[in-house]
Amino acid sequence: QVQLVESGGGLVQPGRSLRLSCAASGNSFSIYFMGWYRQAPGKQREWVARIANNGDSAYADSVKGRFAISRDNAKTYLQMDSLKPEDTAIYYCWAATVTRLQTYWGQGTQVTVSS
Repeated sequence: QVQLVESGGGLVQPGRSLRLSCAASGNSFSIYFMGWYRQAPGKQREWVARIANNGDSAYADSVKGRFAISRDNAKTYLQMDSLKPEDTAIYYCWAATVTRLQTYWGQGTQVTVSS
């Protein structure tokens, strides 16, 4: 079993930055992909970014150029710059094995972008 714990969320003004962190524990050696989803009120869960063990990364169009994902073994980080009110959501850390047959989710951390 793998456990994921997110941190770093909070209230921030538009245009400012936040960095989210996610640490995996348990059988973390099996993890190949790590990434982030988010869910805003009244909207479906949206994929944000992911990074593989080999460093390959990908981003949703809505955050491309503003967010950056990084990886340090069983930890992943999401640097969020130029935040917009539309970025307000609960952000969930995600991890998966190389086959994606086993997936894991964190409990979520709230990000609120408001003046």
